[in-house]
Amino acid sequence: MQRQTRSAANGLRQSERDFASCTKNHPPGACMHAFRTATSYDCAMERPGITRYRRPFLAPVWLTFLIVVVGCGVLFAVWHGATTTVVVLARPVEKDPGTIDDPPLSAEGEERAQRLAHLFGATLSVGPLDGIYVSDERRAQQTVAPLAERLHRAAVVFSAADARTAGARALREHVGGTVLVVGSGATLQQVAHELGVGSLTSAPAEEADVIYLVSIPSFGHAHVLRLQY
Repeated sequence: MQRQTRSAANGLRQSERDFASCTKNHPPGACMHAFRTATSYDCAMERPGITRYRRPFLAPVWLTFLIVVVGCGVLFAVWHGATTTVVVLARPVEKDPGTIDDPPLSAEGEERAQRLAHLFGATLSVGPLDGIYVSDERRAQQTVAPLAERLHRAAVVFSAADARTAGARALREHVGGTVLVVGSGATLQQVAHELGVGSLTSAPAEEADVIYLVSIPSFGHAHVLRLQY
């Protein structure tokens, strides 16, 4: 505002100097008419001020870039925090032929139990077992006994009726780890349902050398791999 007032005052003084110079060479009446015309023009017309505006078209570009960066950061955090839990399902090894309801291991079964201990008792590239779950059957407990002794780890014993509860506990307490579950065929089926893999591939009752590797990722579906040892 002060700048505009100062500019108008300078314009009036210039007009007065022009009027004095005009009267030296022209009649005062003609100079007065010219002076009034110029003054009215200067007063009516204001010099336009120079206004600077920010360029708004760059804002959407930076906003889009920021959204992309934040989205990539969120995806990386989710990917980095994703884990896969591996649950190994195994049947009890060979039993001693007899007529009792809960027979012990046979000599061949004891040998296979040692093989199982050697297979999962060594320090693997994915690390040792984080937990051992076994049903309350004598043969199942004898199957994992050499392995538990080698790892110096006590096995969690559960009943057949609590098979699904044991599966849920294994997932909850060993996220991202590796767990071994040993039980009869019916028991393993219940655990498999709790892990979200449905029914396991049927196998003969005496097929004690079969194990199932169940991988449960944080995102996506579980996968099952059937192996023989």
